[in-house]
Amino acid sequence: MQRRQFNRLVGAGAALAALPAIIRPVRAADPLKVGFIYLGPVGDFGWTYQHDIARKATAEHFGDKIATSYVENVAEGPDSEKVLNDLANSGHKLIFATSFGYMNYVLNSAKRHPTTFFEHATGYKRAVNVSTYNIRFYQARYVQGVIAGKLSKAGLAGYVGSVPVPEVVQGINAFMLGMQSINPMAKMKFVLINSWYDPPKEGDAAKALIDQGCDIITQHTDSPAPLQAAASRGIKAFGQSTDMSKFAPTTELTASTDVWAPYYIKRIEDVLAGTWKSTDTWGGFDSGMLEMSPFTNMPPDVAALGTATIADVKSGKNKIFVGPISDSSGAVKVPAGTTMDDGALSAMQWLVQGVEGKLT
Repeated sequence: MQRRQFNRLVGAGAALAALPAIIRPVRAADPLKVGFIYLGPVGDFGWTYQHDIARKATAEHFGDKIATSYVENVAEGPDSEKVLNDLANSGHKLIFATSFGYMNYVLNSAKRHPTTFFEHATGYKRAVNVSTYNIRFYQARYVQGVIAGKLSKAGLAGYVGSVPVPEVVQGINAFMLGMQSINPMAKMKFVLINSWYDPPKEGDAAKALIDQGCDIITQHTDSPAPLQAAASRGIKAFGQSTDMSKFAPTTELTASTDVWAPYYIKRIEDVLAGTWKSTDTWGGFDSGMLEMSPFTNMPPDVAALGTATIADVKSGKNKIFVGPISDSSGAVKVPAGTTMDDGALSAMQWLVQGVEGKLT
């Protein structure tokens, strides 16, 4: 699950190697220093790009009350702990770590810096000075699946995935359930590239799925490469994390869009007010943390169905993972009349019936 290599610090003004080794008390007149560590380049036009859009919006919101900096291309390994420590040592009192694989390194750094607040995206381990936050990405995958069920002539979708963590498995399964809500005979093929950001692999995976007969493509990887590969074949597809329509203006249908800024603003306000506490946040359509980009390149009735599906999920009328649901072997995983709770979703490591392939 190694993702990217450490690249550079932006916004702090000095190289990491030159950062002071001791936290300097922040005077009332000093801006709150807020740091972000990123998986890949801010120009990935996906996951990291969307986080940095939120960072910029946050900086604009607070003005001179805060000073933000970021480190991009930080691998999910020991280097990330060094980056976290360096940020804390340089006086950053709030640090957002935006990758699942940073989890244990965040905890280590938090123990070393008990007066610094840490926020870990997509993780599940907390401490007195560590919060976790995430988005219910699977809700958007379900909406995509409904649209795919209406548009796929072959009844076969292709899914470009990253690594087989529960978050990714949730998305695969939710897409399949959405598609099967329209076409009960629908199937899905998927490819895991074992990376979150690798444009050549992402594009090749999309092409391989199309070669196997998939006539609609979606993704849980960070670059627009799958969307571009699909567009080159005239295949409709969905974007990831942000609206990617500029890369496929005639073939992107919609994109799941991550909305991080309101959360970042709230947590910074908590630090400034002295009310920050360790919390666990998992927001979806209802919280405003998840949106869909405009529906395009589809008939009006399909767009209307997509809009109605969002409303049903947002209101709780459609809880998505409602039984009966069987896995790919035919075993019942969610009995009729029951709904998967957050604990079961967070541990999901099985594929719903209709998904072809294995996670390992």
